[in-house]
Amino acid sequence: MSKPKGGWQIVAKGCTMEYIMTIPDAFALLVVTLWPIIPLWWIPVHGVNKLVKKLGFAMYPIIFVVWFFIAYLIYNNRAFLVEFRIDFPIIIRITGILFAFAGTFLQLWTLKVLTFRVITGVPELRNGAEVKLVTAGPFSRVRHPTYLSHTLFFTGIFLSTGIVATGFVALIDFCVAIMVIIPMEENELLRRFGDEYRHYMERIPRFIPRRGATKINHTKATNSRNSSKLA
Repeated sequence: MSKPKGGWQIVAKGCTMEYIMTIPDAFALLVVTLWPIIPLWWIPVHGVNKLVKKLGFAMYPIIFVVWFFIAYLIYNNRAFLVEFRIDFPIIIRITGILFAFAGTFLQLWTLKVLTFRVITGVPELRNGAEVKLVTAGPFSRVRHPTYLSHTLFFTGIFLSTGIVATGFVALIDFCVAIMVIIPMEENELLRRFGDEYRHYMERIPRFIPRRGATKINHTKATNSRNSSKLA
């Protein structure tokens, strides 16, 4: 593999070859490696919630073992994953950086509302926890700010680096969230909160903020990951 032009570089030696990876490439590879944690965790949590609660905190090592195997495969194919890229114009790269920062800001805002304990799913593992609907902060604008932050961030990484693998991650993450995770979450919340959540759905858009959305009374989050989770 030819040496990239300019920038800081990381030199990594494989078993049969030596290649040079730039810092942006290494960061993009890290994003690709960490992404599987999202569906590995949230699909079982909402798809087989009773089993997850029964397993409790044993879910963490189970998910870690599965993720570690996937991460090992990604690492072993790292040179291949960063090889295919699109040479975007500078304006597209700058737009990508802005998207990534916007996604990071939205995720941190969501984290501030929910706390680290909640956003890592701890309440989802406990039976009998007091629950309430979260409508504060970013949840007053969209019902699923966490997944919106993922879409912005992953899309931004793709546009700013041009690495095709990150583009696939952005697309797959969006499709999995929209078609699998979010519907399961909302069905679960409708069962638990009934008309309260149904009215919330009528006022607040699912994924894309819109002007003129009806404002709602804010509820401080204490035990939830996002408004489409439980607090």
